[in-house]
Amino acid sequence: MKDDIGQRSRSARVESDGLPNMGGAGRLALAFLRVTIGVMFVWVFFENKGKGLYTPGGYAGLIGYYASAGHAPAFWKSVMNFAANHADIMGPIQALTEISFGVTLIIGLLTRPVALGAFFFLTSLWVSEWGTAWIWELLVPMSVALALAIASAGRSYGADAALAKKYPRLPIW
Repeated sequence: MKDDIGQRSRSARVESDGLPNMGGAGRLALAFLRVTIGVMFVWVFFENKGKGLYTPGGYAGLIGYYASAGHAPAFWKSVMNFAANHADIMGPIQALTEISFGVTLIIGLLTRPVALGAFFFLTSLWVSEWGTAWIWELLVPMSVALALAIASAGRSYGADAALAKKYPRLPIW
């Protein structure tokens, strides 16, 4: 019994970087998920740019479609209509958001806040697309983004690992 208690306390230890002692495979898995979702954001940025969806006309058309054809709540449709009516500003903001999320997640910089922002961003897209897209299309990346925020995934083979050593008291790593 005494050995069992000692084993549990050893397995629950936290490593010096603040992450649970999950071993190399766990850290590699976090890094893989972080880079994968980062690449997804970069890919979507270039795909949308190629389709002209960040231009005022392209952005307004796409968002207008989701607002009219989707099953989002009325309040959210009013938000989408606002975005469509201000497409000259909102299109470039979405472009900057997508490329920034992608690059920072790939390099593991500010991963916790960026992954949390990505979760909320993907959630907004998911709600916007209700009734027009496959439900799992955004639900899976949303879940991964939330898991990355919770797990401090930038500390696994990312720039946040170096920053956490230099500024260990900041909770954003």
